[in-house]
Amino acid sequence: MTAILSLLSALLYGSADFSGGHATRRNSVFSVMLFSQAAGAIVALIVAPIVGRDAPRAVDFAWGFLSGLTGSIGLAALYRGLALHRAAIVSPVSALVGALVPAAFGAILGERPSRLALAGAVICLPAIFLLSYEKGDSGDRSELRASFLYGIVAGLGFGSFFIAISRTSSGSGLWPLIAARAASLAATAAFVVAGGKRVSVARKDRPAALFAGLADMGANVCFLLASRSGLLILVTLTSSLFPAPTVLLARIFHGQRISGPRAAGIALALAGVALIGLR
Repeated sequence: MTAILSLLSALLYGSADFSGGHATRRNSVFSVMLFSQAAGAIVALIVAPIVGRDAPRAVDFAWGFLSGLTGSIGLAALYRGLALHRAAIVSPVSALVGALVPAAFGAILGERPSRLALAGAVICLPAIFLLSYEKGDSGDRSELRASFLYGIVAGLGFGSFFIAISRTSSGSGLWPLIAARAASLAATAAFVVAGGKRVSVARKDRPAALFAGLADMGANVCFLLASRSGLLILVTLTSSLFPAPTVLLARIFHGQRISGPRAAGIALALAGVALIGLR
């Protein structure tokens, strides 16, 4: 069940990224973020009392709030890096670091996957990198260094999100995700207000933004449940394969060609997940 939840988390994360990216073509990133995150938060608030009837502990709220803050920092760094038009550097670095940090944390905790699962995890690492890879030119060295640093910060933020949310107790249900979403909404709103930005999403793009928020929250739920039932190393690496469905959806709906590196990444991802599932 853990493997299924982890894979479903990757599929939903990738679908959310694709849908959110579609919505941001004609709208500001932070407008789409606020709209989609608010939608996800409303759904979580409705479902949370049903899933977890017990009153959550303060420490669970604290872990959830921390995960929301770190995730927001990671997202801000990712968007700042992408603004430099260096997706070929920022995306793979952030994806790889975001997977390695919680995997290393799981190893420190003493997690020891089986040999097959470990082999699958090792295969997933280059798959994550290749799936996020985009061909780019060399450009200015200082700009390249800045992009690399933004990628690292983004990955640290995403990895910290995975670690923090996985530390919540099983009895807390979905309430930690409510705290996480509250923190991320507050951080995003603060940035919008500080920058004097206008918040607006075109009516025809609202369904895509809405789906992005629902899919992202669904992915968080799947990851949270998977991390409570399985090894953080395996759950994180499987969930971090989310660029694969994004690439496939872009091919299906936008006709984008799948490059050689990304095709290799998809093949490695499938092999890695298969080995992890056989553990």
